[in-house]
Order: sequence, then C-alpha cells, then structure tokens
Amino acid sequence: MSVYRPAVSTARLLLLTAAASALAGVAAAQSNPPAQPDAVLDDVVVTASPFGVSQRASTIATDVIDEQALATAPAQSLGDLLAGQPGLRSTSFAPGASRPVIRGLSGPRVQVLTNGIGLIDASSVSPDHAVATDPAEANRIEVVRGPSTLIYGGSAIGGVVNILDNRIPTEMPEGGIDGVISTQASSVDDGRSIFGRVTVGAGPFAFNIDGVSRSTDDYDIPSPARSQRLADEDGEPRGPGGTQPNSYTDLKAWGVGGSYIGDKGFFGVSYKDTESEYGTVAEPTVFIQLHQTREDVRGEYNFDAGPFRTLRGSYGHAEYTHTEFEGPGEPGTVFNSDGQEGRVDLIQRKSSLFGGEWNGAIGFQGLTRTFEAIGEEAFVPTSTTDEAGIYTVQRIDRGRVGFEGGLRYDRHTVSATPLGGVTELKREFDNVSASIAGFLRPAPGLSLGLSLAHNERAPSEVELFADGLHIATGAYETGDLTLDTEKVNTLEATAHYDDGRFSGDLHLYGSKYDGFIDERPTGGVFTSDEGEEFPIFQFVQTDATFYGFEAEGEYALWEAGASKLALEGAVDYVHAETDLGPAARIPPWSVTGRLAWTSRPFDTTLEVRHVAEQDRVADLERPTDAYTLVNLTGAWRPLADRNVTVFAEARNLTDEEAREHVSFLKDIAPMPGRNFRVGVAYRF
Repeated sequence: MSVYRPAVSTARLLLLTAAASALAGVAAAQSNPPAQPDAVLDDVVVTASPFGVSQRASTIATDVIDEQALATAPAQSLGDLLAGQPGLRSTSFAPGASRPVIRGLSGPRVQVLTNGIGLIDASSVSPDHAVATDPAEANRIEVVRGPSTLIYGGSAIGGVVNILDNRIPTEMPEGGIDGVISTQASSVDDGRSIFGRVTVGAGPFAFNIDGVSRSTDDYDIPSPARSQRLADEDGEPRGPGGTQPNSYTDLKAWGVGGSYIGDKGFFGVSYKDTESEYGTVAEPTVFIQLHQTREDVRGEYNFDAGPFRTLRGSYGHAEYTHTEFEGPGEPGTVFNSDGQEGRVDLIQRKSSLFGGEWNGAIGFQGLTRTFEAIGEEAFVPTSTTDEAGIYTVQRIDRGRVGFEGGLRYDRHTVSATPLGGVTELKREFDNVSASIAGFLRPAPGLSLGLSLAHNERAPSEVELFADGLHIATGAYETGDLTLDTEKVNTLEATAHYDDGRFSGDLHLYGSKYDGFIDERPTGGVFTSDEGEEFPIFQFVQTDATFYGFEAEGEYALWEAGASKLALEGAVDYVHAETDLGPAARIPPWSVTGRLAWTSRPFDTTLEVRHVAEQDRVADLERPTDAYTLVNLTGAWRPLADRNVTVFAEARNLTDEEAREHVSFLKDIAPMPGRNFRVGVAYRF
C-alpha cells in the first residue's frame, strides 16, 4: 500500500474536470428544443446505467417511484418512505432521521444521491443524523438493490438510492409552464405539510423554484414505549403509553435553478437551502438542528458524429452543520461537513457489434470532503476524505440474448488526527470493482438474467478512527486503524415476466464477504462522568455470507378499458451470518398482499403486510416480535383532466404494536399507531 502527498489531489482535478464538462455545453447550445438522439421507454432507470436501461431489461433489482406517486405519498423522511419496498427497510431512528436499509445493509454501504451526486451530509455517520433532502423535493426516486451498480463507487456495495429533481431543468416545460402543489395532514402526529414546484420556460431558458414545509408533533403509539423484553430485562414496568416522547419534526427547504437549453444540450445551475429540527427520541430533552446549503452545476452536450453521442458533467458543493442540543439553548456536539463532488460521463454512440446493439459509457468521478465533530460527545476526529474513480460499462443486446459488464478503479484516501493524538494518520486504498452479466429472452414477456459482481469498499472514517461514547447507538465505539478493504462477491439471478394479466419479478442473490467490517462488543464497559455504563464495541473484520430473495407480482382479476381490479403481492428474505455469529440488525422476512382497484376517476388499495419475528440476533441484541399491519388508501380525481387528486389513507387500522428490528431504538420506540391521512395534489 503506497502513500503519496500530491500538491493537488486527483479528486480535486476530477472535480474541476466535471465542472468544466458541465460548462462545455454552453458554447454549442442553440435556442431550439434539444434533439432526442434515442427514444427511451417510460420505465428506463438512469441509476442502473448511464445510458439508461428499462426495468424489464435490467439484470439487477430496481424500484422506481414517479412524480405522480410522490405527490400523494406520506410526508416522511426518506428511509420511512421506502420501507416496505421489496428488500428495503428503514433505520427508523426517529421521524426526523431515517435512512434506507437495503438487504440488511445500511450506513456507508448504501449510497444516497441527488441527481447522481452524493448528498455530502453526515447521514451515513450515525443513525440519528438526518438525510439532507426530503422526498417531496423529488420528481422521481430510483432504487438499485445490490452491488452491481459500480458507476457510483465502492460505497454503493449495498445499493443506491438516487433522488432526481427538476431543480436544473433538462427540457422545456410543455406549454411553457408546469408544476405541482401538494398538501396533506395526518392524525397520528398532528402532521402538516405542503410542497410546491413550478418550472417556467422563457425562450431558450427554463427556471425552477420549489419549496417544502413539514412539521409534526410527538406521534401516538399503541402501547408503552418500552418493549416487554426490555422491561423484563430491567425488572421495571413498561411505563405509560399514549405518545412517543421527543419525536417531533420541523423541516423547511427551498431551492431555485435555471437552465439554458439548446438543440445540442443544456447547461444549468441551482441553489438549495435546508433547515430541519427534530427530537432524537433516544433522550427526552435532546434535539437536533440541521442546516445545509448546496450549489449544483450540470450540463449535457450531444455530438453530431464520432464515437460518443453525449458528454455529461455534474458538480455539487455543500456545507452542512448538525448541532445536538442537550436542552433549550444548550448546544452540545456539532458535526460539520464541507465537500464537493463531480463526475463526467461519456456515453458511446449506439452501434452494432456481434450482430447486436452495443451501448456503453466511460466515466470519471471525484470527491473531497472534510468532516469534523466538536463537543463532549465527539466520538470521531476531524477527517478529510478524497476519492477519485474511473469506470466503464458496456452492454450488447442481440434481441433474445445479451451481455453486459463493467469495471471500476478507485483511489480512496482518508486522513485524520485521532482524538487525543498529535500526529496525522493517513490511509490510502486502491479498490477495483467489476461485474459481468448475461440475459436471455426465451419467450415473449420473459427475461432471465444472471450476474456476477466483485465490489471493494474502503473503510469509513468512523470505522477507522472512532474512539468515544456514541449516545445514539448507546455504546462506546472504537475504530481500528488497521482495517483493510472490504470485498464482496455477489451472484444474482433475476427473472422478469409480463404476459398481460400477470407480471412479476424475482431476484435471488448470494454474497460472500472477505473482510466484512462488523461492530462487535468487546465485553468491556465504559462508565460516563454521570455514572452510566455503556458497552464497549470494536470495529473488526471477519468473513460473512449474505443470501436471500425478493419477489413481487401482479395478477389482473378483471379488466375493462382503463379500469382494473388486481391482486398484488411481495415477499422478501435475507439471511446474514459472520464468522462471529449472526450479523446485527438484519430484518426478518416479510410478505405483503394487496387488492387494488384502478380507474380514471378513482383508485383504492387494501394492503395487509406481515413482518415476521426476528430471533436470529447478534450479541447484546434483543429479538423482535412479529406484527401485521392493515392499510387502506384511496385517490379520487374529480376533474376530467385528472390534474387534481384528492387522496386519503388509513394506516395501521388495527392499532398494532410494531417495532422495526433494524432500528437502534426498537425497544424504546415502537412504530406509530393508527393514522388517518388526507391531502390534495394539483399538477399543472
């Protein structure tokens, strides 16, 4: 492992290149609408591939939530919104702080992006840190499950959640203006939210402005906050129920952007401001204030000829501050993150090879980020992360059969002065990731795929340098400076079937980890100044095996024109074992069934979701009981043009006690009780 100290880092050079590429489209852009070099399907998932691949043709597991669904979706943070999708759960730390968990993996193993660029926040550092974006801001959310998407680097070893917005318009709004306004209210937490976005075209320019405001009180719970298992263990009563203490939220965010759009491409800039305050739930008086400002630049240029059809560039810079207050006016620990990330993608021109259609791309990505924690509970030191990567992905589609593959190299550097130390420590990692896949269409409507991926992830700053009491996880955490690259080989089989009345997807996967980074109790105890005792955990490396599946399907019981009655179902399962025993906080299997009616004026869905007991647990982890939720949703479009939607939801109709196993707070914070939600959305 070599160490170098250049005057200008490779990551910074790539960031400058990305910004320059975004600007490249300006000189050649014209004042006419942009040419469309290739027709694309409505279900194309850009996160799965830089040249876009249909969900039905993808060899990896994907999910898409579009703007129409988002306009009527519950007003909640990202992890809670996605929880329940096949293979997905939420860290469910608090209503103001939830992050996606994909196939039992979370934290630094799951990349959360905005328009393909990292959020540059601190949400992966700790489960009590909120994601610095709200789902209401998106016009589309794409989820890729599993490690095959190597275009985003080793930190996507568990999967990618990409939040796509229209803050930098890429095309002119139809009719010169479009937008959406959505507002809703919920009973379980006295929640109130409103979101609005409008995009206006003026000659070759398009401008966008959007904003969201969301606030909730402490939410109602159907049982005492303390679980029966924890009460029995402590020998204390469960206490009162009613509401979950310190679970309120207050979020405000707004953004503006604009683009110059021509027949050769576009160039745009945007600015966003996010402020959030929320209770931590873990402690009765501790709350968090978050503030982030962000600037983005994006551009695209379409070539008339040559081996490449499109050059894309994007760049983002963000400043983030997260302050934890012990009580009113008492600021405690402060977390700051200041970083920038950029990428350049060159999309190859579609051509013929071996009798098939050949698509491909090469790309460059770079990031640099400084992270610091200040205060009594600063369990990680100030650190700087630099990363530079280069990748290529290629796909050949011969109709009935095809192949795709990718290769990526990353140089990852992390440097810090350990807490209490005087000498800066620096670790560098050279990581190589690769994937290969084949797909077959043996019959109309049926597509089969098999992929093999090798991914490598550098340890995070917490895994390397942590040394202190981490209140959010209730443990004294200790990093390991000698940790090596985490490596995983994953074999995944996919099947897509669509034959009119029935459609379905099946994904089977198995992953073998070499050097899986796991946090394990040492058996020691740390005593705080107040006399409280906390177990000491150490980050270690071991081998691990993950395997599981996700399946979902729909069968049309009755169809006539635009009306349909369908039976829908989904099931997922993951098993995770390390050399030291079961991995911690692995979600149990779940099964969901729905009866759905859709028509032009009215939609309604009855859903029953069962989540099993989880009794395969790691050391110091408690089992979680099974639960079943019954939910009913409806949407009515009273006008012929369908631009206005009135929607309602009754969630957890039986007021069931439910606890999310992957949450650190599952034994002191159940999920919300019975909730009635109503709202209206207007799209224009």
